[in-house]
Amino acid sequence: MTDDAERERLQGADVDAWRRWGPYLSERAWGTVREDYSADGDAWSFFPHDHARSRAYRWNEDGLAGLCDDGQRLCFALALWNGADPILKERAFGLTGPQGNHGEDVKEYWWFVDSTPTHSWMRWRYAYPQRAYPYADLLEESARRGRHDPEYELLDTGVFDEDRYFDVSVDYAKASPDDICLRITVTNRGPEAATVHLLPTLWFRDTWSWRLGVPVPSLTASGSGALVARHEELGTRTLASDGSPEALFCDNATNTERLWGRPGPAYPKDGINDHVVDGAATVNPDRTGTKAALHHVVEIPRGGSHEIRLRLSPDVAPDLGQDWERTMAARAAEADAFYGGLSTGATADEAHVIRSAMAGMLWSKQYYAYRVRTWLTGDPNQPAPPPERWHGRNRQWQNLDAEAVVSMPDPWEYPWFAAWDLAFHCVTLAHVDPAFAKQQLAMVLGAGWMHPTGQVPAYEWDFGAVNPPVHAWAALHVFRRDGGTDLAWLRQVFERLIVNSTWWVARNDPDGNGTFSGGFLGMDNIGPFDRGAALPEGVVLEQADATGWMALNCVSMFEIALVLAETDPALEDMALMFFDLFALIARATEGSGLWHDEDGFFYDRLARPDGAGWPIAVRSMSGLVPVFAAVGVRRELLDRLPRLKAHVERFLEDHGDAAEAADIDLEAAGEGHGLLALVDRERLRRIMRVVGGEGEMLSPHGVRAVSAAYRDHPFVLHAGVEDETEVDYEPAESTTGLFGGNSNWRGPVWLPVNYLLQQALRRYGEAAGHTVLCEYPAGSGRSATFTDLAADLSDRLVSLYLPDADGRRAVWGGNPRFSTDPAWRDALLFYEYFNGDDGAGLGASHQTGWTGLIANLLLERIRDRLR
Repeated sequence: MTDDAERERLQGADVDAWRRWGPYLSERAWGTVREDYSADGDAWSFFPHDHARSRAYRWNEDGLAGLCDDGQRLCFALALWNGADPILKERAFGLTGPQGNHGEDVKEYWWFVDSTPTHSWMRWRYAYPQRAYPYADLLEESARRGRHDPEYELLDTGVFDEDRYFDVSVDYAKASPDDICLRITVTNRGPEAATVHLLPTLWFRDTWSWRLGVPVPSLTASGSGALVARHEELGTRTLASDGSPEALFCDNATNTERLWGRPGPAYPKDGINDHVVDGAATVNPDRTGTKAALHHVVEIPRGGSHEIRLRLSPDVAPDLGQDWERTMAARAAEADAFYGGLSTGATADEAHVIRSAMAGMLWSKQYYAYRVRTWLTGDPNQPAPPPERWHGRNRQWQNLDAEAVVSMPDPWEYPWFAAWDLAFHCVTLAHVDPAFAKQQLAMVLGAGWMHPTGQVPAYEWDFGAVNPPVHAWAALHVFRRDGGTDLAWLRQVFERLIVNSTWWVARNDPDGNGTFSGGFLGMDNIGPFDRGAALPEGVVLEQADATGWMALNCVSMFEIALVLAETDPALEDMALMFFDLFALIARATEGSGLWHDEDGFFYDRLARPDGAGWPIAVRSMSGLVPVFAAVGVRRELLDRLPRLKAHVERFLEDHGDAAEAADIDLEAAGEGHGLLALVDRERLRRIMRVVGGEGEMLSPHGVRAVSAAYRDHPFVLHAGVEDETEVDYEPAESTTGLFGGNSNWRGPVWLPVNYLLQQALRRYGEAAGHTVLCEYPAGSGRSATFTDLAADLSDRLVSLYLPDADGRRAVWGGNPRFSTDPAWRDALLFYEYFNGDDGAGLGASHQTGWTGLIANLLLERIRDRLR
């Protein structure tokens, strides 16, 4: 073992082998689009949670503390039973979109505690109640509550009262790429002794029922406390335990009798569940099948703990003694060394948040398979899907043929890739595994994913939805964090991004005037009406955010072209092209009416064919997106491209108004950087009066998505567009179903857009130095540079997770269990968004995907501190 063992693995020739096994088992596979073979497209109803224990999945599997190979052929997860629940706890329970009063919502507490990038070491933790899980109570009370009521959480049910729960942790340590040591530790937090059933479970994903000629793998027993898995491709694997468990077997096959009253397999998927819970004769007495569990029954005294050692190995008789112990200790120490090196100079609290964020990012890597053509036509061994699906979801994406390990936004609430989320994931993942980050960006832009027209698939509920084009921006970040030398990769993604940029322009600016639309663009519920819905005939919505997003894409592509042109001068033409597109947008922004000079802010605009129009004067994150379009330009690089330099100079001479409205200052002093930005510094100062107003968009923990001024005085649009024409300030959960049940951009703080704003302010600061001052916060009488603004915004955002002087974290809001319980307060969850007033975490609770950007902010702060 060395201090750099994990880094050596990442740089070694066998790195893919070390990544072969990982936490790629989803947290939820039921209720997904892939498993929906209905006529009406109601995925939640077609495959509900109640079916999950009894029904074989078609596309991928799910479980607790899950592990599988990168092709998800063999799966491992932990099942639990407290003797009181009506079913085994095999997967996390939550409400579907229609069941929750604020949309889908998981009702469990688990944590992704730790992971190295190769998954040589991982830790997972779960709080399992000792009382019966309150399924009915959660459903009934949530149905009673309306949109103006808070969500009914598992803690609210009282099931954890008196600390009656088991604290369950699972550790993984790889002795070699295919040899995995496991430790399950259960602590009884309750006031008296309690019994728990632990069922580490091994099964094969069903690949044989859907295609002809696929051999069926097998699981069998081996002596006392071991399972043997045999698979044509994987070979033989043994799962051994140091306890004295009973081996239970069934098949990963649908219980058609339970679900639909039709005869089916003798020992179906829920056979182990029915045997343990009800004593039914539903496990195979011949001790063979395609799903099996090692059933341990353990009584744990009050405050006591119990440990089970396991090993999943190619060895016939895996060692569970000294070699197991050495492996566990070595991998844990290597993980400490890896993260110690990453967070050099950090405080203990900063290092903890960084490591927790990275653990969530790495645990959110999931096996994802979806072949749309197969999904539409059906499988040879199955009934044909209903003909209605040929007129429904994703029918125009028959090119999509995805099968890979993919970084997911939230592995329970969003267990499918989302294109613009993925760009942010890669920016964070590049700190620990740049090769994986590069692979993910190239993948989503590559064949089998990108549409032949050049559109990047958005997300599986609607691949054709338009997402912000942030991938060029992300590619630059990943390229630099990887050392800035992999020009072949950068050129590969650049070429694909040219195709995507062409599609974006044709789709969202069909008139070619430089003002863009695009619909909701990922920011649901932010406006007075659904921006994705059809407008009255002749009315056009010109969007400040769509225009700003395309400007960000242009300046990022311009910068990539400059980098590539250093070694390939032919790409100077591409830099010219993207500068010209940027210039078109700059001219349009100046003349379109998106900029409201009186208010000093950008607004969306409704326009009629006769040229008449009016602004949708909502002070929201939509109007901040144009600020994101800012990149630094190295002057010495521009000097080596004389045609481009002359072209820029001619533009500045010929288009003075547009040049002044934008910020094209390639000779700025700063730190050796010029600036190419859509918004000039004076306009940015005016915008920051709104953004920096603590009664407007500036909260103690970041920039709100909508101004708090609408709390008492909602914005009302009198335009006859829709019945819903009001925007108020909602600091927490959404009270409108305008677009999606639990997606709210009407006030809370969102990390991705805050991070883009903070990064843009840094670019402005590098170019302007101390020559431009803003009053900040607005009305305070204090002056600050753009660099100061960026630093303050970063501090506010990281204060969501760093404990204050009293040891409290804003992310927990007023929740006493999370705020004060020593066993809970430092176990971090990374939420989808945050209360615009107090910073409490909201929405999906494991959305480390883009909330993991907290780690970026902390690492940047540490770097600045060490300069």
